[in-house]
Amino acid sequence: MMLKLTQNDFFNGETSELFTAQVAEQTRQFHQQIEAYQPTPLISLEQLAARLGVKAILVKDESYRFGLNAFKVLGGSYALGKQLAEHLNVDISEIDMKTVAAKLSEPLVFATATAGNHGTGVAWAAREMGQKAVVYMPKGSSQASVTRIQNLGAECIVTDCNYDDTVRIANQTATENGWMLVQDTAWEGYDKIPTWISQGYMTMAVEAQEQVDAMGLKPTHLMLQAGVGAMAGGILGYFADKVGATNFKTIIAEPAKADCIYNSGIKGEMVAVTGELNSIMAGLACGEPNPVTWPILKQCSSFFASVEDEVTATGMRILGNPLAGDTKIVSGESGALNLGLLYMLASREEYTEYRTQLGLDQDAIIMLFSTEGDTNPDRYRQIVWEGALSTAK
Repeated sequence: MMLKLTQNDFFNGETSELFTAQVAEQTRQFHQQIEAYQPTPLISLEQLAARLGVKAILVKDESYRFGLNAFKVLGGSYALGKQLAEHLNVDISEIDMKTVAAKLSEPLVFATATAGNHGTGVAWAAREMGQKAVVYMPKGSSQASVTRIQNLGAECIVTDCNYDDTVRIANQTATENGWMLVQDTAWEGYDKIPTWISQGYMTMAVEAQEQVDAMGLKPTHLMLQAGVGAMAGGILGYFADKVGATNFKTIIAEPAKADCIYNSGIKGEMVAVTGELNSIMAGLACGEPNPVTWPILKQCSSFFASVEDEVTATGMRILGNPLAGDTKIVSGESGALNLGLLYMLASREEYTEYRTQLGLDQDAIIMLFSTEGDTNPDRYRQIVWEGALSTAK
């Protein structure tokens, strides 16, 4: 079996005051004042939908975000803006990325741990605001990611441990040096900045809602990928508040080798998984749920999925080689997970029971988020060109 699916028995539809449509509008207003801002496209794959027997498949393509090939900059930039606003004792609405450095006697240093895209976003936002960034990455990180972060003017350090331990190193070093930690997961005593990061991701949701309204459609299914759950929680929180969590089904998917949210969903409380966490989905290879967003995932998710790497590889190939008439989408390992999952659920006989349980039928309108492009170009070609990690039997 390439995937496992479990229904969320703890669903109650309760929303979170941290993740509301009103908060999302504030984050979008911050991003709109950035010179390069423009909404990323929501692409309807009509031919694929017809082939899979559903009404519509809508893909939010984040490879266009600020020219950085991934969505993570939304959270990093908003969190830096909020930190600088707090440091200067002003409202976030008064923070202009191009002029804020003039209000400081010297640049601040922001530190973070990342699997790649979050660190890229923090490095870019720090550079744009005239600040400094130090980025820590877990062992096995791609040289392409390291180089991309360094080219944005940040210091990049690759550790000899996994992602969760790298977070601890970043936190300890930031504390010792008096730097500001910008981390997208939370722990006891550290939840304000992770909350801001997840709120920053909600700009995607505001855009997607406006775009789907313009299409005259109402999604019946929302498919979100999770590492620690920071993005999934922010996006789900918005839609649960905007349209009501009982009005659509949400599937939260993650790598089988780092399925902390899946296991937490079964138990109804946060469960950590340990080990190498060595999935190709580096941006999702996290073993500890984010306590800031876990409550909304527990309360408003319909299903949790644990998925093998071969499934996201198939999603990458489908998006990059579309049916005639559909738009090509370049999606990386962490971005294509849910398209691969949808394809497997809708097309494979062994998942008929799951398909029925989910209601993936001719009335289904499915929204998903391709959160990154080919951020690891070599591996993208290995998978899409050379057929690595095939799901063929």
